Amino acid sequence: MKKIFFAFVFAFSFFFSFSQTTDPWKIVANKIDPSNYYGETVANGMIGIVSSAEPLKCKTVVLNGAYDQYGRGMVSNFLQSFNLVDMYLDIDGHRIGAGDAKNMRQILDMKHANLNTTFDYQDKATISYTYYALRNLPYNVLVDVSITAKKDIEITPASVMQAPDELRDVQNYYNQVDKPGELISLLTSVAKSPTGKLTIASSTTFLFDEPQESQPELIHEMWDNNMHLLKFKKKLKAGTTYHFAIAGASISTAQHEDPFNEVQRYVIYAKLQGVKKLIQFHDAAWDQLWKSDIKIEGDEASQRDVHSAMYHLYSFVRGGTDYSPSPMGLSGLGYNGHVFWDAELWMFPGLLVLHPEMAKSMLEYRFKRLKEAENNAFAHGYKGAMYPWESAASGNEETPVWALSGPFEHHITADVAIAAWNYFSVTHDTTWLREKGFPMIKECADFWTSRVERNGPGHYDINNVVAADEWAENVDNNAFTNAAAKANLQYAVLAAEILHKTVDTDWIHVENNIPILKMANGVTSEYAGYNGVKIKQADVNLLAYPLKEITDEAQIKKDLAYYESRVGEGSPAMTHAIFTILYARLNEPEKAWNAFEESYIPNKLPPFGVMAETAGGTNPYFATGAGGYLQSVLFGFGGLDITPYGIVQLKTSLPKNWKSLTLTGIGKDKKTFVVK
Repeated sequence: MKKIFFAFVFAFSFFFSFSQTTDPWKIVANKIDPSNYYGETVANGMIGIVSSAEPLKCKTVVLNGAYDQYGRGMVSNFLQSFNLVDMYLDIDGHRIGAGDAKNMRQILDMKHANLNTTFDYQDKATISYTYYALRNLPYNVLVDVSITAKKDIEITPASVMQAPDELRDVQNYYNQVDKPGELISLLTSVAKSPTGKLTIASSTTFLFDEPQESQPELIHEMWDNNMHLLKFKKKLKAGTTYHFAIAGASISTAQHEDPFNEVQRYVIYAKLQGVKKLIQFHDAAWDQLWKSDIKIEGDEASQRDVHSAMYHLYSFVRGGTDYSPSPMGLSGLGYNGHVFWDAELWMFPGLLVLHPEMAKSMLEYRFKRLKEAENNAFAHGYKGAMYPWESAASGNEETPVWALSGPFEHHITADVAIAAWNYFSVTHDTTWLREKGFPMIKECADFWTSRVERNGPGHYDINNVVAADEWAENVDNNAFTNAAAKANLQYAVLAAEILHKTVDTDWIHVENNIPILKMANGVTSEYAGYNGVKIKQADVNLLAYPLKEITDEAQIKKDLAYYESRVGEGSPAMTHAIFTILYARLNEPEKAWNAFEESYIPNKLPPFGVMAETAGGTNPYFATGAGGYLQSVLFGFGGLDITPYGIVQLKTSLPKNWKSLTLTGIGKDKKTFVVK
């Protein structure tokens, strides 16, 4: 606990010493230390840009859905796209580098999803540039640039297109589209993924304020196979500001069969929209998202942290797609970009009540891969569908072979079915349930009827699994796995009855005979033979929320007291979110507040407070933790509860420093819930 406490103090003091602001929508980094810098992500659910401490550069550009086999585990990994927002800037012949940026400051505007960087170069100029991953255009980005001259200077800005190392067979192109009154210059690159499975293309162009005849002449330079650029020169008088922008786009054959031509069309479209309209439509799209909001009165710090968690989940997920987020979203290549239970159990519930259309996309990802899950069950000797622990583009198992979670962490199958049932419970969309929800729930239920070992009444055991507490490998009758399987079977029955389909009586029979074990002291046992060893993360406590397998308050308190003291170092953030929810519902606000702070603050990293997986960890942004954090507000302090009759509000309690909590735009009817 000492280590966690010191991590808490360090992260708290470091973050707030550099990021103070009274605006709950903005996070300000007043001091940029490249040796202790964890970038912020600007994303639109399809493309993610991760910031850098180096001026005019970004760290990574990630394109959702683009996977190929390379690197860790020789399984499918997220691919970096071309670094299409990087720039060079020469002032009076000097190339601006890391040591040249003075008074550098970065501001994340969460309300309108942009990241602004400003810095001074000597006594000659102030440079400002802002990144956008355009919400209204899923494959497009924008860099909005202003240079203010303090002396007479000559500037040479360049849009730089550089391929990451893992891409091969890079081809660089420069062409111009001549339209009446408009000459559009396109800097385009195309490459193959490591195995040649995918083709990725990116393109950029400059946008100027001046009429065509007054615009600077553009110069194309080819440096090497992996990099080329487009630049111009401009003389500025002291006291003047020159504005321009770079519009870019990136796409792969995972999204379109002809990325080379299509990406250029996207850039031309953006060019002809113009900077003002691009930003206007982007802002309007985010304003629409923020109609579903969480408003905390009396605690600016918590308000900003909650907005940060919402901002990241909104950035990583997009309605109308069939993509589901990895634990790190679009903030980089962490966890190979794979989809785990993190999506269904941790990120999905908050998005479901805030934006059901986003949650629907996450389930569409699973539905489109149902056949692969059925093949996986068949290969392991089971019926129904067995979803892979790690999933990428294909829907086949993508866990590296050395990790036991691949063949043994079976609760993921129930997690998918539970998410499907909860989506129906919130939306009551019977057409969706009939066409997509029930097929998933049914096949997952059939898996469990074949997975159990029928050892007599009350002993339909689920043996040899990796628990939700992943330090427990190859154990029997894991509490969460068993309870999740029971829930899956219950929901199959309910869904069949709603749709007037035949109920498989074996679902009922098996559900009634799956055991939930207890120890001699009356505490729910994490698995058969559990002896009190340290745990990695919440397992038994998930039976009270979200599974509702355990509803007796005395039992919930007993399990809480026992397992809260057994959480080991290195526990992921969302464990304490579950403690927060349970304590809030048990009307113990002080304990709930302590768990709430521990679920997030020790995990913040400078200078933006981006969230790491563990206290003292260095792998942001941990979207799974953000999902747990939001659940603690929505379903804990906010009292929301998902039932077959829709979203209801339970009696709960607020932290003493919160005057009120208002939840807006909730559910399909966009209701408002208030706690005072």
